[in-house]
Amino acid sequence: MTDKSVTKVEAGYAPLGPQGQRYLANGRTLSMRLWEHEPAGEEKPQVQRAYETAGYVIAGRAELRIEGQTVMLEPGSSWIVPKEARHSYRILEDFTAVEATTPPAEVHDRDAVSQALSPPAGAGLRG
Repeated sequence: MTDKSVTKVEAGYAPLGPQGQRYLANGRTLSMRLWEHEPAGEEKPQVQRAYETAGYVIAGRAELRIEGQTVMLEPGSSWIVPKEARHSYRILEDFTAVEATTPPAEVHDRDAVSQALSPPAGAGLRG
């Protein structure tokens, strides 16, 4: 039987997550998040996630530090953070990006999984 469900979420009405992200459309094996106007600042603490992340930069600039590499993220850049890869971000200028995670990040108890590795809620883009 073919799955005929369709999900549409308008960003302006999307639920706001505890870290400032907007939860966009999601399915059983994939979800999307929007990070809007993340301010420039110090490098975020390193994290390691139980899901894979693909991202796309809409505006601003950031550095992604992942497994010994530094990747510059600018408008039009896309990136992948593999499952379990240790990484951090440093926002260089007001940053807006969309991310897709598989399996959906919301399924994982983010606070319990990464409590020791990440800063308190509200501290911005985590990956």
